[in-house]
Amino acid sequence: MKIYILLGHPDPESFNGQIAEAYKAAAEKKGHEVRMQKLGEMRFDPILWKGYKVVQELEADLKQAQENILWCDKWVVIYPIWWGAVPALLKGFMDRTLYSGFAYKYHRDGLLWDKLLTGRSGEIITTCDAPRWWIWWKYRNSDLNSVKRATMEFCGISPIKVNRISRVRLLSPEQRQQTIDKIISKIPHAKT
Repeated sequence: MKIYILLGHPDPESFNGQIAEAYKAAAEKKGHEVRMQKLGEMRFDPILWKGYKVVQELEADLKQAQENILWCDKWVVIYPIWWGAVPALLKGFMDRTLYSGFAYKYHRDGLLWDKLLTGRSGEIITTCDAPRWWIWWKYRNSDLNSVKRATMEFCGISPIKVNRISRVRLLSPEQRQQTIDKIISKIPHAKT
């Protein structure tokens, strides 16, 4: 399987970064081809200055991201929840990279659209300091409504597995490692 990992935390040294590195190493060890990009190391303007009226020229890192998305069988996005949503840089990445004509295309006459990224599965690994039930009850899984439903599924990516790691600030280093080990243990071996 060809796996594209996007680290959506701006700090590659974060717990999210540790998860991404461990996921990459485990997937490669299990025979998968893996490409990874880290948002904090990418250079691009995250702002849509004219909205979707004008397609902004993509920077090299965003062009590479589009190539990785088209290349992959599975897109893994790893991010923290900040203020009930994804980090601003990840939102900017989605705004700039997944525009009409690349990830979806509206029908000329009507409300429907073509999902141009079908044939790919997804996995979301997200961290938060709050308890899992709080994110569901208080925020109605706002991050998943945005990333999973309104972005990935809208573009045709399906199925999408979700792994939410909660109460991160209370986890000891040992518990963090156990969490990582549990995540990577679920990566299947590549089919030969």
